[in-house]
Parts: sequence; C-alpha cells; structure tokens
Amino acid sequence: MTLARRGGTDVELSEVLGLRPEPAAGLLVALTRRCPLSCAHCSTASSMDSAEHPDGTRRVQLLRFVRSFTPEQRPEVVLLTGGEPLLLPGLAYELTRAAQHTGARVSLLSGLFFARDAGRIPAPILRTITALDHFSASLDAPHEREVSRADVFRVLARVLDAGVAVSLHLTGSGPDDPYLAEATAAVIKEFGDRVPMLVNEVRAVGRATSGRTVAGPGGPCAMAAWPTVAPDGTVLACCNQRTVDLRPVPPHLRLGHIAEDDWPTVRRRTLDSPRLRLIRTLGPDQLRARSGADPAEGGYCAGCRALPAAPGPDDAAAAGAAGRLLDQLSAARLRAQGPAALLRRYGCAPYAHLVRPGSPV
Repeated sequence: MTLARRGGTDVELSEVLGLRPEPAAGLLVALTRRCPLSCAHCSTASSMDSAEHPDGTRRVQLLRFVRSFTPEQRPEVVLLTGGEPLLLPGLAYELTRAAQHTGARVSLLSGLFFARDAGRIPAPILRTITALDHFSASLDAPHEREVSRADVFRVLARVLDAGVAVSLHLTGSGPDDPYLAEATAAVIKEFGDRVPMLVNEVRAVGRATSGRTVAGPGGPCAMAAWPTVAPDGTVLACCNQRTVDLRPVPPHLRLGHIAEDDWPTVRRRTLDSPRLRLIRTLGPDQLRARSGADPAEGGYCAGCRALPAAPGPDDAAAAGAAGRLLDQLSAARLRAQGPAALLRRYGCAPYAHLVRPGSPV
C-alpha cells in the first residue's frame, strides 16, 4: 500500500536536537497522560485510567495556544508527546496544521499501540502521521513485550514510504545493556541510515522508580530552554518528569498556563527570566554554590527545583543586556558542538552518533 504524504517540510532528528539548546526554539506538548500500553519503565506511569486527558475545554485551550503562534513569534519545532498522543489523532492533526500554518514544524512520539494488528495504521491515525514533519516511535525491551519489533518496523517502513522523516527512541539500562547493542544493530540492518536513533537510559521516575536518584549532567542546563506544556495545561521551563508532575511548580520554573497565557507571553518569559538564563548558562549546582546553599539531596535536577525563590545578586546581574548576551552565547556554543555532543551528555553516550546513522563514532 502506498501512503499519500499530506505534511509540510520534513525535519530530521538531528535538526530537532541541534535546536534543543536554543531558548524558545521548541515547544513540548504532552497531550494526555493516558496510554493503552503498560510498559514497566514508563516515566509518566501512564495508563488508560490516568486522570489527565483533555476534555472539550482543554482542547479549546490547546488549540488557542498553538494558534497564538505567528510567523514572527513561533517555535521552530513542536513536539507532541504523552502518554500516547495518538489516542487523540484528531486533536493532534488540528494542532499540527495550526502550527505548520505559521511555519513551525511538528514531530510526534508514539508507542505504536495501534501497530499490534500486524502493523496496520487506522485511517484517523494515518491522516495525522502523514501530516507530520517528523514521526518518532519508541522501541525498547518493555515495549517489545507489548508491540513486536516486526510490527514497529512495518509501521516505520510505511511512514518512510509516505515521505515522512522518522526516528526511533530506544531506551536501555545503560551503555553495557546488551539489548541496546542488539536492537540498534537490527535497526541498521533493516533500514541502513534511514532511521536515526535517540538512545537513552531508564530514569528513576514513573513506573521505573526504584529508590535511586539521578545525578544529572552537571554544568549548564540545556533542558531549561524549551517550554513544556504538561497534561493539565501548566507550562514549565523544564521537561524533567519529576518537575512536570510536581505541584505547585517551583516559581522559577513555572511559565504560565494555557488557559491564561499565549505563546508570545510564554516565549518572553522563557527568554527574559534572569533565573532561567542563569540555569542555562551556569547550571543549578553553581547557582546553589554561589548562594551558599548546601548541595541538594537528590542530585542535579532536585537542586534546581530547590533553588531559593528570592532573587539574589546573580539574578540582578542576569536581568540586563549582558545576561541576555551571555544566554545567547551559551546557546550558540552548545549548538556548535552538535546534536551528538548533546546526546553524549543527556542520553546514552556510546550511541550518541546514531542521531546521524553512518556518521563517525
């Protein structure tokens, strides 16, 4: 079967990750917490009983927020996630078209629950996928117990045939996990360099919580660059799952709510917040040390969440033109290092080169 492409301009995984350090260059939108799968490592602990699933009001709010983009003020890329965003193919399609109308490009990450029927793609989901500029699928040992690798490969082949850029998000226990070595080799054997891969490690959040803490990458935080819309409509300056789930949100990480704020407002807060500039350029560990605070129990991200609410001398220094310039220079430096360097820091380092299959290790 030949699929008809209905989307806009493709964006490759390496392009998306290349933009990741740039403040407000992207927007992450978690459409729902619900998911038909029950993968043991799920960072959001999603299920079909999860409470946060958009009703009519939330749908209107999401569409209004995305329609507040303009060609002059828009994210370069919008990433639709969940839970499982393709439980809402109609909403995902409308958001995609609204974003593309302003020049933004849209990617969606799916667990491919629908592929369990011999890799078939239902018509409403097919319409959404072929409208996208990029389609990502999850592949890991827990997923393979629910959706077979063969079915995942069938879907990816069909989407590639439709002319849509694709990628895989693989997750393992760490660099020495034999599953990662075997699975990445299988992907390359099946698709050559046509399917880039983002390889990550299981984090101690959601159903994967096991009492351990994650130390974090240290140094400046590139993950404070893109706003994240949580399933309840809160907009945060962080995609860390513990932060996304935490209520109330630490004031320095809260950017607003889609019921009250539009994209230009969220973008301005992202760019102009002195505290976020400092997190992006110095990092939470250095900020805590400069304020005289003790190292935070729980590591890097916990330390960021626990930063003092009251502004300090560093915040005042970062509020002006010099702070903006430092933020811009830091983002430019990280972008110049390339997407593989970003993944060596935030993902599973030995597999970072697979963001561009066939590139040197």
